[in-house]
Amino acid sequence: MRLARIGSPTASSPVTERFIYDVSVRWSDMDAYGHVNNARFLTLYEEARVAMFFIGARERGLGSFEEGIVIARHEIDYLRPVDFGEPVRIEMWISELRTAAFTVSYELFDDGVLASRAKSVCVPYNLAAGHPRRLTPEERDFLKPYAGVA
Repeated sequence: MRLARIGSPTASSPVTERFIYDVSVRWSDMDAYGHVNNARFLTLYEEARVAMFFIGARERGLGSFEEGIVIARHEIDYLRPVDFGEPVRIEMWISELRTAAFTVSYELFDDGVLASRAKSVCVPYNLAAGHPRRLTPEERDFLKPYAGVA
């Protein structure tokens, strides 16, 4: 079961809103050691990010993220192994909001325990023209609550 909801600020991100998404761990995410493979964390984070930018944004009447976003950088800290079982909870917020890029920060919780932290630098991209673009005013308005910006 996947749920998207808005969360409250925490000590690690004193922003007004977090986008929270529950992701099921698949058997194919596992490695020979019986826990989620390190590369699969990116897939779990991607699934949550797609939910935020495409499903969450669409629910708020915004479709322009569909024009394109590319990832310029990923950074992950692995804090503990994640085993197969219940869905993991991924909480996301915007830790940096610029004119033509923004950084998504994530925390992944397994059974309520923080298991990983990550960041992705996202660049709005014009897929048809093949080059980066600036955030639209509507995209910025969608991201601002997650960045703690009024």
